[in-house]
Amino acid sequence: MADQKVQAETKAAETTAIANRALEFAQRAWRPAGTGVVVCLALLLMGHVINGKNGLTVWRLKRAEDHQLQKEIDRLQQENAQLRQHVEQLKSDPDAIEHEAREKLHYAKPNEVIVTLPPQPKDQSQHAATGR
Repeated sequence: MADQKVQAETKAAETTAIANRALEFAQRAWRPAGTGVVVCLALLLMGHVINGKNGLTVWRLKRAEDHQLQKEIDRLQQENAQLRQHVEQLKSDPDAIEHEAREKLHYAKPNEVIVTLPPQPKDQSQHAATGR
Protein backbone atom coordinates (compact mmCIF):
# COMPACT_ATOMS: atom_id res chain seq x y z
CA MET A 1 0.00 0.00 0.00
CA ALA A 2 2.76 2.38 0.87
CA ASP A 3 4.40 1.41 -2.37
CA GLN A 4 1.29 2.36 -4.32
CA LYS A 5 1.08 5.63 -2.43
CA VAL A 6 4.68 6.48 -3.35
CA GLN A 7 4.04 5.53 -6.96
CA ALA A 8 0.95 7.77 -7.04
CA GLU A 9 2.89 10.66 -5.51
CA THR A 10 5.73 10.15 -8.00
CA LYS A 11 3.27 10.03 -10.88
CA ALA A 12 1.56 13.20 -9.60
CA ALA A 13 4.92 14.94 -9.29
CA GLU A 14 5.86 13.91 -12.84
CA THR A 15 2.49 15.12 -14.13
CA THR A 16 2.94 18.43 -12.33
CA ALA A 17 6.45 18.80 -13.73
CA ILE A 18 5.23 18.06 -17.26
CA ALA A 19 2.37 20.52 -16.82
CA ASN A 20 4.76 23.20 -15.55
CA ARG A 21 7.13 22.65 -18.48
CA ALA A 22 4.18 22.80 -20.93
CA LEU A 23 2.99 26.02 -19.30
CA GLU A 24 6.47 27.58 -19.50
CA PHE A 25 6.76 26.57 -23.14
CA ALA A 26 3.32 28.01 -23.94
CA GLN A 27 4.19 31.28 -22.21
CA ARG A 28 7.52 31.51 -24.06
CA ALA A 29 5.93 30.67 -27.41
CA TRP A 30 2.65 32.59 -27.15
CA ARG A 31 3.84 35.77 -25.48
CA PRO A 32 5.82 36.99 -28.54
CA ALA A 33 3.02 35.86 -30.83
CA GLY A 34 0.48 37.76 -28.73
CA THR A 35 2.72 40.81 -28.76
CA GLY A 36 2.97 40.54 -32.54
CA VAL A 37 -0.80 40.35 -32.88
CA VAL A 38 -1.24 43.39 -30.65
CA VAL A 39 1.37 45.35 -32.66
CA CYS A 40 -0.35 44.42 -35.94
CA LEU A 41 -3.72 45.50 -34.59
CA ALA A 42 -2.23 48.79 -33.38
CA LEU A 43 -0.69 49.41 -36.83
CA LEU A 44 -4.00 48.66 -38.55
CA LEU A 45 -5.81 51.02 -36.20
CA MET A 46 -3.22 53.74 -36.82
CA GLY A 47 -3.58 53.27 -40.58
CA HIS A 48 -7.34 53.60 -40.27
CA VAL A 49 -7.00 56.77 -38.19
CA ILE A 50 -4.72 58.32 -40.82
CA ASN A 51 -6.25 57.08 -44.08
CA GLY A 52 -9.76 56.02 -43.07
CA LYS A 53 -13.08 57.46 -44.20
CA ASN A 54 -12.80 60.33 -41.72
CA GLY A 55 -9.06 60.09 -41.09
CA LEU A 56 -6.39 62.76 -40.85
CA THR A 57 -5.89 62.95 -44.61
CA VAL A 58 -9.58 63.64 -45.25
CA TRP A 59 -9.63 66.05 -42.31
CA ARG A 60 -6.77 68.09 -43.84
CA LEU A 61 -8.56 68.23 -47.20
CA LYS A 62 -11.79 69.33 -45.54
CA ARG A 63 -9.91 71.96 -43.54
CA ALA A 64 -8.29 73.38 -46.69
CA GLU A 65 -11.67 73.39 -48.43
CA ASP A 66 -13.17 75.20 -45.43
CA HIS A 67 -10.47 77.89 -45.59
CA GLN A 68 -11.03 78.33 -49.33
CA LEU A 69 -14.80 78.59 -48.90
CA GLN A 70 -14.38 81.06 -46.04
CA LYS A 71 -12.21 83.27 -48.27
CA GLU A 72 -14.83 83.08 -51.02
CA ILE A 73 -17.57 84.01 -48.52
CA ASP A 74 -15.54 87.03 -47.37
CA ARG A 75 -14.95 88.11 -50.97
CA LEU A 76 -18.63 87.77 -51.84
CA GLN A 77 -19.64 89.73 -48.74
CA GLN A 78 -17.29 92.56 -49.75
CA GLU A 79 -18.66 92.51 -53.29
CA ASN A 80 -22.21 92.53 -51.92
CA ALA A 81 -21.42 95.56 -49.72
CA GLN A 82 -19.92 97.40 -52.72
CA LEU A 83 -22.99 96.63 -54.85
CA ARG A 84 -25.32 97.83 -52.08
CA GLN A 85 -23.34 101.06 -51.83
CA HIS A 86 -23.54 101.48 -55.62
CA VAL A 87 -27.32 100.90 -55.56
CA GLU A 88 -27.72 103.49 -52.79
CA GLN A 89 -25.68 105.98 -54.86
CA LEU A 90 -27.82 105.32 -57.91
CA LYS A 91 -30.97 105.86 -55.85
CA SER A 92 -29.91 109.18 -54.37
CA ASP A 93 -26.94 110.77 -56.19
CA PRO A 94 -27.77 112.43 -59.55
CA ASP A 95 -24.08 112.54 -60.51
CA ALA A 96 -23.82 108.77 -60.08
CA ILE A 97 -26.91 108.27 -62.23
CA GLU A 98 -25.47 110.52 -64.93
CA HIS A 99 -22.12 108.72 -64.82
CA GLU A 100 -23.83 105.34 -65.16
CA ALA A 101 -25.97 106.56 -68.07
CA ARG A 102 -22.93 107.91 -69.88
CA GLU A 103 -20.82 104.84 -69.22
CA LYS A 104 -23.28 101.99 -69.86
CA LEU A 105 -25.85 103.51 -72.20
CA HIS A 106 -23.50 105.88 -74.07
CA TYR A 107 -25.76 108.87 -73.43
CA ALA A 108 -24.42 112.30 -74.25
CA LYS A 109 -25.33 115.85 -73.43
CA PRO A 110 -26.46 118.14 -76.25
CA ASN A 111 -23.56 119.20 -78.55
CA GLU A 112 -21.33 116.44 -77.11
CA VAL A 113 -19.64 113.81 -79.32
CA ILE A 114 -18.82 110.31 -78.07
CA VAL A 115 -15.97 108.46 -79.70
CA THR A 116 -15.72 104.73 -79.08
CA LEU A 117 -12.83 102.59 -80.17
CA PRO A 118 -13.25 98.93 -81.12
CA PRO A 119 -11.86 96.53 -78.52
CA GLN A 120 -8.43 95.13 -79.29
CA PRO A 121 -8.12 91.41 -79.99
CA LYS A 122 -6.49 89.47 -77.17
CA ASP A 123 -3.30 88.71 -79.14
CA GLN A 124 -2.70 92.40 -79.91
CA SER A 125 -3.49 93.48 -76.34
CA GLN A 126 -0.92 91.00 -74.98
CA HIS A 127 1.74 92.28 -77.39
CA ALA A 128 0.91 95.87 -76.50
CA ALA A 129 1.16 95.10 -72.79
CA THR A 130 4.56 93.40 -73.15
CA GLY A 131 5.91 96.05 -75.53
CA ARG A 132 6.36 93.70 -78.49
